[in-house]
Amino acid sequence: MGEDSRLEGKIKAQITRFASRLTDGWTKPLRRFVGQMLYGLQAAQDVKVSNIARSLAEKVRLIKTENRLCRNLAREDLTDRINRYLMWEGAGAVQKDTVLALDLGDLRKEYAKAMEHLATVRDGSTGELAQGYWLCEVIAAHPYGDRIVPLYGELYSCAAEGFESENAEMWRAIERVSQATGGQGIWAIDRGGDRRKILIPLLDRRLRFVVRQDGDRHILLPGGRKCLMHEAARWCTTDVERVVEVERDGRRTRLVLRLGVMPVRLPERTYTPLWLVVIRGFGAEPILLLTNVGPSKDREHAVWIADVYLTRWKCEEAYRFVKQAYRLEDVRVRSYVALRNMYALVMAVLYFVSVVIGTKAKLSLIFKRVCEKAKRFYEIATFYQYAVADGIHRLLFGSRGGPAPLPPPRDDGQLVLAFAKPPP
Repeated sequence: MGEDSRLEGKIKAQITRFASRLTDGWTKPLRRFVGQMLYGLQAAQDVKVSNIARSLAEKVRLIKTENRLCRNLAREDLTDRINRYLMWEGAGAVQKDTVLALDLGDLRKEYAKAMEHLATVRDGSTGELAQGYWLCEVIAAHPYGDRIVPLYGELYSCAAEGFESENAEMWRAIERVSQATGGQGIWAIDRGGDRRKILIPLLDRRLRFVVRQDGDRHILLPGGRKCLMHEAARWCTTDVERVVEVERDGRRTRLVLRLGVMPVRLPERTYTPLWLVVIRGFGAEPILLLTNVGPSKDREHAVWIADVYLTRWKCEEAYRFVKQAYRLEDVRVRSYVALRNMYALVMAVLYFVSVVIGTKAKLSLIFKRVCEKAKRFYEIATFYQYAVADGIHRLLFGSRGGPAPLPPPRDDGQLVLAFAKPPP
């Protein structure tokens, strides 16, 4: 019991330190609110405000705590502030070959009636149209590692005031993350990135990318012939074989993939060399990838581009994680600002679980003990965040003390240059 109490205290201290860095320069009430939300989300493993309030164990009536949290959630949009911090702190993990996986998700609220700015979304799991909100997320990862670094997360609605377009939302995420990372990394985008308003700016900014294609885009072959991409794929020689294991319906299956690559160009950018990568073996139709990442001597070009694109799975797994581990689709707040803040805070929790606890060397012992507290009798999965979230929940759930208070901001009179700390 004493060991659990010490581990609980260490986890609380880490949450407090993370919240203190995240809210540096914010007002005292806002710092306290964010610290309590980060603690409550992990202690309750739930986004319902009532359960978050209950986990804080305050010596006041529960309804008073709920009202205060709801009032602060709907007061000011914190999405940009939280994203700026995540990008600023996570940018150090982005190197030349780091994959920046951009993906659009959905938050389905088909039974909601009074939520603000409800709009039609497409459920990515079933393909059905339903009421809800769109999610835009950027995750940094390496194709050959299990570490992920959340950099950007935003909830938006097509029915909200000031909404421009889906293209504008995607490009805003690309532009902000690229600015924070200094243009490092390789962007991996699904079919949603196969649009002129996304591809052309990527080329103009000289950002490296791997984008899956629908096949109906015109391209120029080496001889100058113009044809559709799916027609060019028929002439691509797929002479590279690779055996992979995929999980379908709970079962792992071995697939033999055949890969090939051919140089192409876009009719509107004839001076920019591009490559079309064809992957056969996943289904009846081949996967077509367009990239401006050139070949290198130490890697098989087609295999490397395929690995970069398949790293997008980690972004999709992050969506699944926050929806399952923290019951994101069970959110009950009605204000649009509150919804955006709740998702931004969940992304901050994902950063804490993945980076602060999951990868820092000094916390490796805490990570091991937290996973043990998850009481999993099977091997820890590659996406270890599930075990970490379960372990933190078991340690903090029912804690009588509640979260540790945030320390007051220090002002030692020392001048600090603007680039030395994240923007407020």
